[in-house]
Amino acid sequence: MIVVLFALMYFLMIRPQKKQQQKRREQLSKIKPGDQVVTIGRLHGVVDEINEADKTVTLDCDGIYLVFDLSAIAQVKQPAVTAAATSAEASQSANASENQSDEKTTDTTSDSADQKSTESTDDQKSEDK
Repeated sequence: MIVVLFALMYFLMIRPQKKQQQKRREQLSKIKPGDQVVTIGRLHGVVDEINEADKTVTLDCDGIYLVFDLSAIAQVKQPAVTAAATSAEASQSANASENQSDEKTTDTTSDSADQKSTESTDDQKSEDK
């Protein structure tokens, strides 16, 4: 009975934890400059430099360079270059839709201005009579 209990505990607790630790080690070993990361304190930044000897990583957080222990990295996101390209594409499509809506607004504004000038001309004519 005790052997079964230890076997059950191994497969339900110890083995999954070892797999998770191995996955984390692989993730940290694959970090390279330019990767977007999130620290354990939820600080988002881009990896600027990695010091393997000291096991530290320098993060660029909007122009502020901070040095963290490598173990302080909680999550590695997509590379900053890919993220910048994706956000640039999104902003281009947003600008295109804004330009279209601006054109519609300009057309509507000019139509309403023409309508107001016609109404004011009609009002002046009726006042003159």
